[in-house]
Amino acid sequence: MTPRVREILSWYGADNPGSLTSLARILNTGTLAGTGKMVILPVDQGFEHGPARSFAVNPDGYDPAYHISLAIESGCNAYAAPLGFIEAVARDFAGEIPLILKINNSDFLYKPKTSPISALTSGVEDALRLGCTGVGFTIYPGSGERKEQYEEFQRAAEEAKKAGLAVVLWAYPRGEGLSKDGETGIDVIAYAAQISAQLGAHIIKVKPPTAHLEQPEAAKVYKEQGIRIERMSDRVRHVCEAAFNGKRIVIFSGGETKTTEDLLKEVRELAVGGAFGSIMGRNAFQRPRKESIELLKNVMAAFRGGNQ
Repeated sequence: MTPRVREILSWYGADNPGSLTSLARILNTGTLAGTGKMVILPVDQGFEHGPARSFAVNPDGYDPAYHISLAIESGCNAYAAPLGFIEAVARDFAGEIPLILKINNSDFLYKPKTSPISALTSGVEDALRLGCTGVGFTIYPGSGERKEQYEEFQRAAEEAKKAGLAVVLWAYPRGEGLSKDGETGIDVIAYAAQISAQLGAHIIKVKPPTAHLEQPEAAKVYKEQGIRIERMSDRVRHVCEAAFNGKRIVIFSGGETKTTEDLLKEVRELAVGGAFGSIMGRNAFQRPRKESIELLKNVMAAFRGGNQ
């Protein structure tokens, strides 16, 4: 156990030894073990976007075993997926990498314009049965259904913590009151990180923020207080600050497909800004395997060289 991991665990004083052990296992696995940084491979896109959109560009991805073996070989801290993908690989890869069961999901066949919400597709008992280290959950701050989502998450997180699991929260602002630019605006992403921390997540996943300011009330404060948001590293630092002054683990999604150069440039900015890591799906597994592994290793090198 490194001093950095001990420090991070000390921030979660209300949690039982089981959840702390689960969190420590994620932090102590893979290439970044012991650094306090993490790179997680999530593969929920087949459910969320459809199989052809997700896997046709690299047909090996239709096979659940492909993804977990990619996560292991590249040195990821954990592998996250919905129930079916985890069930398909849990026995053959038992104990080789921490598993995070994504317990709620949505599909692209129904596209609500105002009130997005995900369905519960598995639960804590499934996570325990399959030997998972944690559970994952998505909320949409700004959705008209946010009340139900927050309450569902609270119940799931309470059960998961009692069972000694780590809790990962995907926070994607979306809804009638937000513009498309506002979904990734710095004030909105920072707000989503704060909401996630207040809801009790151990690990918070948000999208990299832009310099857009969505809320007039917040924009006034940003200007008056001189909050720096010009560079990505500034914005990332502010998002981490919003998550209990950096005392909650905040990781950032890879987002839409990017060139390798653009992606690594963004990751380096995330690292300089103090991000705890990346949770990168499409930008990794849609590439040929050799290229994916090289990319993920470069991402890990960027976080290892970033501010600790």
